[in-house]
Amino acid sequence: MTFAASVLTGSKPEQYAQLLAQARALFAGERDRIANAANLSALVYHALPQLNWVGFYFYDGRELVVGPFQGLPACVRIPLDKGVCGAAASTRQTQRVADVHAFPGHIACDVASRSEVVVPLLRDGGLLGVLDLDSPIPDRFDADDQRGLEALAQAFVESLA
Repeated sequence: MTFAASVLTGSKPEQYAQLLAQARALFAGERDRIANAANLSALVYHALPQLNWVGFYFYDGRELVVGPFQGLPACVRIPLDKGVCGAAASTRQTQRVADVHAFPGHIACDVASRSEVVVPLLRDGGLLGVLDLDSPIPDRFDADDQRGLEALAQAFVESLA
């Protein structure tokens, strides 16, 4: 299968619907966590503007461990009580942070990051990991981004079933 990134059009919710359809096409017939995480990271990184990091951290039973991503090298391990990723994992709630420098315990893997959104990956109440997006733009992510990214994260989890 060949895949060319397409330009997203319409309103932000329409763009996320297009991105979700592209993600589902990439996941079709594939159940491997690493393969699907790698493809989703690349898809989102190249489709959405003003991002400097998109990727996954997977829960190993103790902490979050970096998985496939796009962007500069990342922190390898994140305790559940540290940073935006740890907060999303421990609360099992999406964290949308307008200014990461104001977030208590923020982990600065890339000093250029100014805002962040982290979506927990949950299956049957259990934590699989998180989908993490960083931007060099303050307040880059809004409610439409959050809803769209939560739908992409859910499609990723469903692809593993």
